[in-house]
Amino acid sequence: MAATVDARGLSCPQPVLMTLDEIRTGSDSEIAVLVDTDTSKENVSRAAQSQGCDVKDVQPHGEGYRIFIARK
Repeated sequence: MAATVDARGLSCPQPVLMTLDEIRTGSDSEIAVLVDTDTSKENVSRAAQSQGCDVKDVQPHGEGYRIFIARK
């Protein structure tokens, strides 16, 4: 099961920081990140890739996006 980071309603850099914290300290191999702006979607995706993770999918979710990240 994937860990979920709900960063909706937060402006950058908060979604990025929350995602990086989960990548560093979480134990799940997959992470689903919920964001509600294009900027957060792009920044979270870039941050995850910079940590060696794969962005598996980005799907519309309500008025925002669900980003699926996998640790390598």
